[in-house]
Amino acid sequence: MPDPLTTEALDALPLNELVACHECDLLLRKPVLNHGEKALCPRCGYELYAHRHNVVNRSLALVITALLLFVPANFMPIMQLHLLGQSSDDTVWSGVLGLYNSQMRGVAVVVFLCSMAIPLLKLLCQLLVLLSIRLDIGRSYGLLCYRIYHHLRDWGMLEVYFMGVLVAIVKLVDLAELTVGLGLFCFISLLLVQVWLEVVMSPHQIWDALSGEDLHAGD
Repeated sequence: MPDPLTTEALDALPLNELVACHECDLLLRKPVLNHGEKALCPRCGYELYAHRHNVVNRSLALVITALLLFVPANFMPIMQLHLLGQSSDDTVWSGVLGLYNSQMRGVAVVVFLCSMAIPLLKLLCQLLVLLSIRLDIGRSYGLLCYRIYHHLRDWGMLEVYFMGVLVAIVKLVDLAELTVGLGLFCFISLLLVQVWLEVVMSPHQIWDALSGEDLHAGD
């Protein structure tokens, strides 16, 4: 656990040796961590950063998995609705089209952006960042993509859309016959892989690798 610094000590240290707690803003000397270790704030206990093993390769595998799941999660039926002798297959994309054709075009655009476009753009940015580190090319473009990714993090709302799907299933289960489709399992898998990716892809190590300070981020 790093120790708080006095004002005199702060003035004597370069910025790249300092780290600030995201929760309580305590400024600390950046500790050197071994694989598997975590740095915690001594004041509030918040995790400042962690040094995880084989970050780039593990994150790259998760990004590719998420991209493979993206198409079936959005275009395969989430559920099949059987009502009064009629059947319909509902997908994420058909939901966007349904809102658009119902003259709710503003809502359709928001749903499209938050459930499809932005999550895909986030994954592509992460892929480019990891490839720039793994192949040691285009680090400046990797930095740009990683900045874009951080600006987009709060706009990808797959979990909100998933909660909407669950609410729809609960409300419709007594009114019609519902059959869960393969798309729902792909959507849940995509959501879990993205959560796992957020945990594995340590921002501290990625920033250091992109800036050339940590050439062993993939170890």
